[in-house]
Amino acid sequence: MKENVLLQSVAKLDPRYLAKNNLVMLMVEIGFAIVLTTALFPLIPAEFIRRGSSFYLQLAIILIATVWFATFSEAVAEYQAKARVDFLRTLEREVLARKMVDGKEVIVKSSMLKPGDEVTVYSGEIIPVDGLVSKGVAFVDQSMITGESNPVVKEKNGHVMGGTRVATDKLVIEITAEAGKSFLDQMVGLIESATRPKTKNEIALMTLLSGLSVIFITVVGSLLFFAHFLGYDVDIAMLIALLVALLPTTIGGLLPAIGVAGITRLGKDNIIAKSGKGIEAAGDCDVLVLDKTGTITEGCRGAIQFIPMQNYTEGDVGQAAYAGSIHDNTHEGKSIIALAEEKGFIPPLVEKMLVAKQIEFSAETRFSGIEFVARKRARVEKSVPTVAETGASKVAKMLLDLDKADKEIRILKGSIDAMLKMVKDVNEAELRFKAQEISLNQGTPLIIAINKEVIGLVFLKDSLKKNIREKINEIKATGITTVMITGDNSVTAQVIAKEANIDQSIAEAVPADKLKKVEEEQSKGHVVGMVGDGTNDAPALAKADIGLAMNSGTAAAKEAANMIDLDSDPSKILHVVKLGKQKLMTRGAITTFSITNDIAKYFTILPAIFVNDSPIFAALNVMQLSTETAVLSTLIFNAIVIPLLIPLALKGIKFASESPQRTFIKNMLIYGIGGTILPFIAIKGIDVLLSALV
Repeated sequence: MKENVLLQSVAKLDPRYLAKNNLVMLMVEIGFAIVLTTALFPLIPAEFIRRGSSFYLQLAIILIATVWFATFSEAVAEYQAKARVDFLRTLEREVLARKMVDGKEVIVKSSMLKPGDEVTVYSGEIIPVDGLVSKGVAFVDQSMITGESNPVVKEKNGHVMGGTRVATDKLVIEITAEAGKSFLDQMVGLIESATRPKTKNEIALMTLLSGLSVIFITVVGSLLFFAHFLGYDVDIAMLIALLVALLPTTIGGLLPAIGVAGITRLGKDNIIAKSGKGIEAAGDCDVLVLDKTGTITEGCRGAIQFIPMQNYTEGDVGQAAYAGSIHDNTHEGKSIIALAEEKGFIPPLVEKMLVAKQIEFSAETRFSGIEFVARKRARVEKSVPTVAETGASKVAKMLLDLDKADKEIRILKGSIDAMLKMVKDVNEAELRFKAQEISLNQGTPLIIAINKEVIGLVFLKDSLKKNIREKINEIKATGITTVMITGDNSVTAQVIAKEANIDQSIAEAVPADKLKKVEEEQSKGHVVGMVGDGTNDAPALAKADIGLAMNSGTAAAKEAANMIDLDSDPSKILHVVKLGKQKLMTRGAITTFSITNDIAKYFTILPAIFVNDSPIFAALNVMQLSTETAVLSTLIFNAIVIPLLIPLALKGIKFASESPQRTFIKNMLIYGIGGTILPFIAIKGIDVLLSALV
């Protein structure tokens, strides 16, 4: 690390680099060149050179050290980003793989594997390349890539990543990625391509700093001739020292590091920022558009109750729900099966249901289930007693009667609005009353129907994510308006929004509503953030100022967004906004400290320069500094304050959920007053030390 950072920091001393990236430090470097030239080749008229060459050499060393400390801070920040890439590359090491050839294992190098090849990976071995599980069930340790502390279960058709380790059992994996196109390759590519162009706020700040620098150059240049005209002793090196002391070198030296640190800190949380613009925008974000499922809630709705309609029992609904979910491998479907089995609600004809035609859920239909023709009575397993066997289940009798009559059986489950368009035999008033009760209890109602007759409802509940209310409250405290968009009904949306303390909720939304909301808020002058993972989210992600795409999402979504979450956790948008706010708070604090520092340094160095020529300046020299030590002490403090603040620039000041006005006042009290007092104490201390050494 030391060698890389030092070499990079020295390379950044190139005036061409500074001219393009840091004008303030370029001016300091020009001052260094003038002072060094004066020390070695005294070409300037004698009346402007009042000190010995040794003083000029000391001054030159301090000036170039000031510039180097600034480039060093930037190099440290960039090294942290590069370190993540280097770590990921260590996971791309060549490993031996057990390729299956004619049913036998053949040892080959991972680089020789191609899509379609099958490999066997045993417990403790590294998965060579990305692929899909074709056989076996095992726990896979993904911590080195995703940061997940616990191994995750991988079974048939489950995606596995090269570089991860099989923790238990064994897996047969079909390779899906070509060489150089694995998940790791994509991560490395994203990080390496993540650039940090200057944002509007950063450009505005640099313009201000450059403008102040030009003013200071003009003032100091004029002072040279006015002082000479008035008969004061004027030294070119002293005036350069005064100029450097006045320049906002602290913020100028740390600004690049603050920007790079934003991308690096997101990278540690497995979020890839394609540029610094998104992080910067997050700091100014005042409207946050959030999806409900998976962002505000856990995203795993589970069945907790079967609610019958008037003519049916809980057992009837449980049996029909079991049948309608028999091919549903989602968490929702599995929870319905589990609840029905727990209560003993197993329907007849299970064997036929297992081979029945599956009706898959789609965004257009919003229902799923099974469809089959019962022509032969299926044998019911005696080891699993059912309500049907007791003769108490109306649904069981209905299914068996349809079986005898060789009639089609269609069992569906779906949303209220979608199912009401299809069913005929239903008491709609009773249905909507019971559905509203479910919604008022933060649940989602699901209709269960057999051949267009409604049997009852399933009560699904999706709990709020842990600490989500606290996170949203922190965001709202900074002045951000939160908006939740969901496809659920309005009652459920309102309950969840109230529980999570969301400002606005948009219910029964279609994908296009996200883009519409983003455009609507931007037209009002707001800075908008949002998350998404689908192709239909791509327009809104591209339009939003902060677009966070899930790595598990489509290529279109990831291309459109300016950030990608490798863990595919939508709630991380809250972390991005907090980091953006923290970045602005850090920059504001250091800017405040830098400017107040300059004011203090002005009152330490200017009186000392003219202390022997004017009673007025002698009176202002309250710290009793001698000319040479005052200049050296001021510039030493000016230089060392940059590396001392590097940890603050990289880590950032602590985020506080408070209004911008309160943050401004706190910055002024801590960094403003502190930045004014500290230079006087530090410069006097350095002056005493230098005087003792001399």
